[in-house]
Amino acid sequence: LSPRISLCSHSYPQAELGLNEHHQHEAVSYMRFARFKRGLCLKTVDSCFQDLKDSRLVEETFTVDEVTDMLDGLQTVVHSEVESELINTAYTNVLLLRQLFSQAEKWYLKLQTDISELENRELLEQVAEFEKSEFTSSNKKPSADLIKPKLAPINEGGSELLNKAVACLQEENEKLKTRLKTIETQATAALDEKSKLEKSLKDLQMIQGDQKTDVNKDIIELENQVAALKCQFEKTLNDSTANQKFLEENLVTTKHDLLKVQDQLSTAEKELEKKFQQTAAYRNMKEILTKKNEQIKDLRRRLSK
Repeated sequence: LSPRISLCSHSYPQAELGLNEHHQHEAVSYMRFARFKRGLCLKTVDSCFQDLKDSRLVEETFTVDEVTDMLDGLQTVVHSEVESELINTAYTNVLLLRQLFSQAEKWYLKLQTDISELENRELLEQVAEFEKSEFTSSNKKPSADLIKPKLAPINEGGSELLNKAVACLQEENEKLKTRLKTIETQATAALDEKSKLEKSLKDLQMIQGDQKTDVNKDIIELENQVAALKCQFEKTLNDSTANQKFLEENLVTTKHDLLKVQDQLSTAEKELEKKFQQTAAYRNMKEILTKKNEQIKDLRRRLSK
């Protein structure tokens, strides 16, 4: 079964459909079923005509109306039988397609049909020749192992898919093996590095044990130096306190002297101002200023008027 459910237009050997043996037997089985249904339909049509002959054609002469009535009745019966058979054939084909599509979906396939190929005269003639050679010349009957009540899975497609799945799994397995080797190499390198680090740690601990005594000596020496510096600091602090008291006393004395000098300066300024006011120049200047003020006031009164 190809992705398109149709007969290819290429030339095939006579009476062959271009399918493998299994699928060709399946096609023959369906054609046998179709021939059987077609034979039943033809027998039904023949019986309709025979019933007409047996039931109506009992006289030697008939009028035109009687013949028309018989033909109309025959047409109705035959039309009904043929229509019923055609409908049943269409439904049967749908069921056949359903079986094929169901099997394809199990393998995750999507089939397509080409409806236009169903009216290809060349292909139809090939099918007719195949049917003629299959059912008239050889009259072969399918073997029992090929006739099955239900279509089997598509073995070739399934094998191909399984082979692809196996190939993918093998490829994935090889990748996993390669990755495992890489991880093993990395793990070995990590163990070696761990051993080196442990050895380095032991050597460092031994060196630290040797240096511990020297460190204790250095600590004691530093403590002595700190104690000496502390004594020196306390002495310097005491000296600074004494100097601070002396400076505070000097500051108070200096403040008193400053206040005294400020008072003397204030007194001297007052005496100087008093002496300046008693001079002739100060009196003349004061008189001039008084006159000027009077003149200014007079000018302002005149400007106001």
